[in-house]
Amino acid sequence: MYRAVTWLALERHVDLRDTGALTSLAEAARLTIEPARVLVDGIDATAQLRSPEVGEAVSLVSRVPGVRHAMVAQQRRLAAGGRVVMAGRDIGTVVLPDAPVKVYLDASAGERIRRRHDELLAAGKEVSLEDVRTELALRDEIDSKRETSPLRPAEDAVVIHTDDLSLDEVVERILELAKCS
Repeated sequence: MYRAVTWLALERHVDLRDTGALTSLAEAARLTIEPARVLVDGIDATAQLRSPEVGEAVSLVSRVPGVRHAMVAQQRRLAAGGRVVMAGRDIGTVVLPDAPVKVYLDASAGERIRRRHDELLAAGKEVSLEDVRTELALRDEIDSKRETSPLRPAEDAVVIHTDDLSLDEVVERILELAKCS
């Protein structure tokens, strides 16, 4: 959802340093989450959400308290509909602190860089490993040090280190946790 607001800000040429404009944009944005699609004000923005431009800007947008407040409200509305799986850097600590199952997926910096690099290459983006390393380090620093909802695992989250796990193995572990709740 933060990537969706970031994409919208970039599309509308909103100054990413203007916290008031970003807050207003986030409050007015109509985000619709569908299986495999994210609609922003009725536009399918799914393919653009992982673009390098959005990746470089998302931490700047997501650290704005008003943007976070608007997104948390939307995320809670989505969760109010019943059983839901949500992914995000503050879901277990801020958005749904009473969720029955909380999982914090972790990977080493090297593995995260490799995965993101592969993802960008598969999407046809030419980017160096060093550029990916710089982008991820900056995002982690901003997200970990922001005043509102800093990146950290919930105290009661199960931490799964994913370096040596396939996607299917990660999903299986999460499903096992969900069955036990």
